[in-house]
Amino acid sequence: MPVKLLKKENGNELVIEMILHTKHYSLTLDKGKCIGCGICREICPKEAIEIKKTQKMDGKNTQHPTVILLEEKCHYCGICEAMCLFGALSLEINREHIIPVVENESFPKLVRKIKIDENKCGLECLEIQEPCPLGIIKISPKISNEKKVSIKIDVDSCPCCGLCETKFPADAIRVEKIFSGTLGIDNEKCPTGCHDCVDVCPIPGVLKLSDGEVQVKESNCVYCGVCKIVCPEDALELKRTRIHHTEIHSGAWNKSLEKLTSTSCMTKELRTKSKKKLLESVSNRFPSEEEDNE
Repeated sequence: MPVKLLKKENGNELVIEMILHTKHYSLTLDKGKCIGCGICREICPKEAIEIKKTQKMDGKNTQHPTVILLEEKCHYCGICEAMCLFGALSLEINREHIIPVVENESFPKLVRKIKIDENKCGLECLEIQEPCPLGIIKISPKISNEKKVSIKIDVDSCPCCGLCETKFPADAIRVEKIFSGTLGIDNEKCPTGCHDCVDVCPIPGVLKLSDGEVQVKESNCVYCGVCKIVCPEDALELKRTRIHHTEIHSGAWNKSLEKLTSTSCMTKELRTKSKKKLLESVSNRFPSEEEDNE
């Protein structure tokens, strides 16, 4: 039984804690990084996360939904951190950063595949305005070569939208999406003059108003789903078809995958895993001639 449950909140962070006799658990939400997309709520096995829509003020843009952590329900498994697109959650056990479900190999982490070729970026890259809408890319002169620059990305906070690719010289940065999917809008359901989804979308240009209708540019969409949460008329249809994640052998992930995508997507991944296991089994039983010669 827990000795103490705590919740602390300030302007930048929300922290919940569970203090036992020998362990101290803490889960921190960085409110500056969180956009209220609700992915953490979707997959939390203990329903320890709630999403609250922010009341819209007249004449002002719609604000991101608010994530609420419930200290009395949280089991500090780390699933929420493992699946957070924006790196807004961090779990510590006895002041050490640990994701238990990843450590015990029962749950994967998101794969953020980002390649940087600094040789293709000269001093002109220092002039790039807002290289990332989330402020996670830093450009500075290279100490070892005054004609080149250093590009640093906070990878754990990158949702891999790929918008940076369009701002830097060709192939200086290459990004592979974490989530694949589709986002559709039924403009007949959209209330006239509504732009709530445009206001909360974290990636500029993905959603925009044109001739009074909301349009989607999916090439940079990260399929986070925050637009769907704030839509007052359920006019958006979000489908995730693939999640790029680390390899996992446990079945604990299957239920979460189904929640985030679909039953068919989960089934497809299971079939792929089965085929891979079969090939590995055959390869182990019947090694190639090259392996025999070795």
